[in-house]
Amino acid sequence: MRYLLVDAHSVIFAWPELHALHRQRNALARGELVKRLTSYQDATGQKVVAVFDGKGTKSSEASEAGGIQIFYSSAQHTADSIIERLVAKYAAEHEMMVVTNDALEQQTVVTFGGIAISVDTFLRWMEEAERDISRRLQKLRRTR
Repeated sequence: MRYLLVDAHSVIFAWPELHALHRQRNALARGELVKRLTSYQDATGQKVVAVFDGKGTKSSEASEAGGIQIFYSSAQHTADSIIERLVAKYAAEHEMMVVTNDALEQQTVVTFGGIAISVDTFLRWMEEAERDISRRLQKLRRTR
């Protein structure tokens, strides 16, 4: 099974639409990213995990039935540390692909046996998945 681990803030700051939302209100950008990642998971069947830098006293995890898995780091840790632990723990059993523009994080992921891709590459994949869904929906509408 392939897991796609997303360094959420790396994506938010590299994606102009989400970066603009983040400047207005951080929660808006997070919500939109989760929505888009859920659509990507639905379109591809790939398990998606978003990891956010948090501010709480302890790390937390959230997910909804059919939704993506979401981790928030504690104030003492970073999203990077959560991603690194997940890749180190599961890379021998699963394909662990990480989306980040952080070069050091990419190198660490590869060292632990994962695959690292840039945010730009992932955004192209998302656009492709969205076009594929649109084509499928149009085809369904024509057959009804």
